[in-house]
Amino acid sequence: MRIAMISEHASPLATLGEADAGGQNVHVAALAKGLAAEGHRVDVYTRRDDPDLPERVPLTHGVDVVHVDAGPPEPLPKDELLPWMDRFGDDLAARFADPGSRPDVLHAHFWMSGLAALRATRGGARTGSGRVPVVQTFHALGSVKRRHQGAADTSPAERIGLESRLCREVDLVVATCRDEIRELHRLGATDDRVEMVPCGVDLRTFAPGPGPARPADDPLRVLSLGRLVERKGVATVVEALARLAERGNAPVELLVAGGPPAAELDRDAEVRRLRDLAARAGVAGRVRFLGAVAHEDIPDLIRGVDVVACTPWYEPFGIVPLEAGACGRPVVASAVGGMLDTVAHDRTGILVPPRDPAAVAAALGRLSDRRFRRRLGAAARVRAERRYGWAEIARQTSGAYAGVAGSAAPRHPVTARTTETRAPLATAAGGTR
Repeated sequence: MRIAMISEHASPLATLGEADAGGQNVHVAALAKGLAAEGHRVDVYTRRDDPDLPERVPLTHGVDVVHVDAGPPEPLPKDELLPWMDRFGDDLAARFADPGSRPDVLHAHFWMSGLAALRATRGGARTGSGRVPVVQTFHALGSVKRRHQGAADTSPAERIGLESRLCREVDLVVATCRDEIRELHRLGATDDRVEMVPCGVDLRTFAPGPGPARPADDPLRVLSLGRLVERKGVATVVEALARLAERGNAPVELLVAGGPPAAELDRDAEVRRLRDLAARAGVAGRVRFLGAVAHEDIPDLIRGVDVVACTPWYEPFGIVPLEAGACGRPVVASAVGGMLDTVAHDRTGILVPPRDPAAVAAALGRLSDRRFRRRLGAAARVRAERRYGWAEIARQTSGAYAGVAGSAAPRHPVTARTTETRAPLATAAGGTR
C-alpha cells in the first residue's frame, strides 16, 4: 500500500524539545517506520520551515519526508499555520494528480493536516480518478483544550468548528483512547467513522534495566518528565511530597525533567514558581530540576528512578506512562485521557484524580513498598509488550487503512477558512495542543 501522511507542523526530522516538537513527531516517525517494516511505502508531508531543506529526505528504507512550501520557509508557531493550509492542500493535489504519486490512503495528523488532506483529495470524484480516502488522527482536540485552558487557549477561533466538520467528512477518525472517542461523539463523529488505535512505544529503546547502584536506604526516587507548564501538574507532586513529610513518612526525592536547558532554569517562570512552592512547603531539598533531557537519555533516566509521576490536569494520550511501563517502572498517573487505558490501576500503576495532592501522597506511600512497585513494574512491561509495541500499532493502523481504501465516497469540500459548522458545545473546546 502507498501511504501519504500529513503532519503539517510536526516533522519526523525535528529536534525534540524545540517549540511544538514532541510526542506527535515521535508518533509519526515511529508509525511510518513500522508501516514500512510491513512492506508499505510511506511519504510524510510536512511544512518547509527552512529554505535550505531538500524537498525529499529519506528517513529509513521505505519512508521519505517531503517538504511542502506553505507559508514562509521559517519556523512558525503551529497556531499561526491555519492560513497556509489551503496552499498546503493545493500543493498536495498537484503532486497526487500524477498517477505514479497518487497514494492509496492519506493519513492526516493534527486538525490542520486534515484540512489540507481534504482539500488535496476533493477533486478526485470530478476528474474520474477516484478519491483518495482520508484518515484523521487529531492527537489533541480543541474542545478539550479550551475547556481546560479557557482564555489562555491560543488556538484559532475556528478550530472547534473545523474539527467538528472533519469528524463528519473524513472517511475514518483514528482515536488513540476511549476518552477521546467520547469527545469525538460530542463533536458529531459517529461510531462507523471512528476506530481506536493507541499510540506506541519503542520496546527495544525503552526496556527494563537495574539502573545505577543505589544504597538500600536511599529515598524513594520519583520522576516527573515532560513540558514544564502549569497544566502538567508537577505542583501536585511537590505538594504530595510536603504531605508525606508532614506525616513522617520515609523521605521521597522528586526529579523534574523538562523545560529549558539546565543552565537556563533560573530564568524559567514555571521553574521559579515550583521552587517557591517547594520552599514554602519545606521540601526544597527534596526537589531537583534537571532541565531539558535529550530523547536518547530518557530510558536511562527512567531506569534510574523507582516511580514515574504523570499528574497533568488533562492529557489526550500521554506517552510517558508507556515509556515508563516499557522500562518496568510503575506510574502514578492522573485518571484522565489515554492514561485511563494505558495504566491498569493497582496492576501496572496507580490512577489518581487530577489536581489531588493527597491522592498522590497516598499512592507514593504505597509504592514505598519495594515488592509492590516491582510487581507493578514487571506487569507494566508485559502490558507494553502485548499492546503497545510499534509493530502491533502499525498492524492495527494498516488494518484501519484497508477498511477505507477503495471505498471512499464523494463528500462536500472543506477549506481552511471555512467557519460554517454546527454550533459547538458551549465551552467544549480544548486538547493539550
